[in-house]
Amino acid sequence: MRHPLLVTLLVTGVTVLAGCENTDGESVERALQDVNAIDETNLSDVMLTVADPNEAVSYFQRTLKDNPDRIDIQRGLAVSLVRARRYTEGVPAWKKVTKHKESTSVDRVDLADAQIRAGQWEEAEATLDSIPPTHETFKRYRLEAMIADSNKEWNKADSYYETAIGLTTRPAGVMNNWGYSKLTRGDYAEAERLFGEAIRHDSSLFTAKNNMVLARGAQRKYTLPVLPMDQTERAQLLHTLALSAIKQGDTETGKTLLREAIETHPQHFEAAVRSLRALENG
Repeated sequence: MRHPLLVTLLVTGVTVLAGCENTDGESVERALQDVNAIDETNLSDVMLTVADPNEAVSYFQRTLKDNPDRIDIQRGLAVSLVRARRYTEGVPAWKKVTKHKESTSVDRVDLADAQIRAGQWEEAEATLDSIPPTHETFKRYRLEAMIADSNKEWNKADSYYETAIGLTTRPAGVMNNWGYSKLTRGDYAEAERLFGEAIRHDSSLFTAKNNMVLARGAQRKYTLPVLPMDQTERAQLLHTLALSAIKQGDTETGKTLLREAIETHPQHFEAAVRSLRALENG
């Protein structure tokens, strides 16, 4: 009479053991998936920061084939295309991201950025107009300022630049952009001031130094301002100042500045030599 009971107990034991084995297997599988997810996240971060942009594009394209609905992979591809300066491809990649159900206003700002880089100014303006005004970020206002500049809406541009500067701890780049905007309007003194502010925040920003020299040259101020610069930079700035003087009709001053640039440069300064030779040959 005890045999049926023994069989029942054995079957129950096997069932319990089987259940344990399944649970352990599922736990291991989940653990492996978690590790893979962590590794993939780390790899994605590397691809978005230190990797060659075109290698990153290939990585995200491969990964997207297996995970077509993952917005983080879609974003990674879009970011990498823009980093690789493949703007024509970057725009549709960002459009795909913005159509995802998990997309945010940040994604639309990034789409507008890609559109501006691709020269699609009207499309970028429409994209920014579609973003709620409550989304107030440095990047959004910097792009708004650039679009206002392109439309010659100077008051709006100034307002956007000022707002953008207040939303970042690294304002040098946007100050340089604002200064260039003033330069194109012919407000040379204000442009010079803004370039000086940009350099004060980032003394390595050579573009701002070069723009500042252009603003000074436009005012016929043919001396270099007191700026942090190495010997090569000094020679290049003298060359810029010389060309500005020549453009203003001050040819002899331009020649003098070109000679100084050639003497200052630690190596052979071919561009300055060619400019000086052209002037001396009439």
